Amino acid sequence: MEILHTVAELRHWSRQQRTTGQTIGLVPTMGALHAGHASLIRAAAASCGRVAVSIFVNPTQFAPNEDYARYPRTFEADCALVQAALAQTKGANVVFAPSVEELYPAGASTFVEVEGIGDRLDGASRPRHFRGVATVVAKLLIAAEPDRAFFGQKDAAQVAIIRRMVSDLRLATEIVVCPIVRDADGLALSSRNVYLSSDERAQALVLSRAIRQAESLAASGERRANALIEAAREAFASFQELRVDYIELVDWATLEPVENAVSGSLFAVAAWVGTTRLIDNTILR
Repeated sequence: MEILHTVAELRHWSRQQRTTGQTIGLVPTMGALHAGHASLIRAAAASCGRVAVSIFVNPTQFAPNEDYARYPRTFEADCALVQAALAQTKGANVVFAPSVEELYPAGASTFVEVEGIGDRLDGASRPRHFRGVATVVAKLLIAAEPDRAFFGQKDAAQVAIIRRMVSDLRLATEIVVCPIVRDADGLALSSRNVYLSSDERAQALVLSRAIRQAESLAASGERRANALIEAAREAFASFQELRVDYIELVDWATLEPVENAVSGSLFAVAAWVGTTRLIDNTILR
């Protein structure tokens, strides 16, 4: 497995693989990889001849008061996880680990903003967050020229932004969404889980509990958004120390609130557990 550091190297690698008829899969990450990321890498390997995994903590999606400086950086362990996830594959797969200066050269002033949709859910409480996400993903898609790019459903709002961006810009990459991976107790895997104390981790289970409450109610035939949201709020009621950011039922394509659930509606929650902001969601069937 080769480690590349420049856009020119990644683009050359991608185009070279295409000369031998390979399809290219891209797995964009911010590092601090876990089993959820491994599932994305395996999915990419299963459907593409060659895989590039990017590891880049993107500064433009963090607000000044957020955790950019302390975001976990575990590059050697990340490379070991990538190699293990690709152990059954053959061929020239790569890790792309650019510097900030490589992706944001001095004087850079171009950003990608998905208007309207980028201000909803996480975008409402994290202004300009999705502008940073859309910009870096656009840069990675342009650099790698992949046939498919793989993202996790846990970041469902991010997926909606990226899908819209790819559609609006007429990019050729197919966006593949993979299921949420959870610990045995139900907590959705996240690189930020390492911030949690043992007590906070136990409290964090309320997010998946709230999701299950809404799923159960929907499965019984309830479709009204206010009823599903209230069921989730009841799950949070016993944890006054947690600060709920949002509990919403939305159209997954637009992130607009809906009054009644239909198949494919996104039910999403976000909350602060101590100083750590966590998210979770489900796609109602």
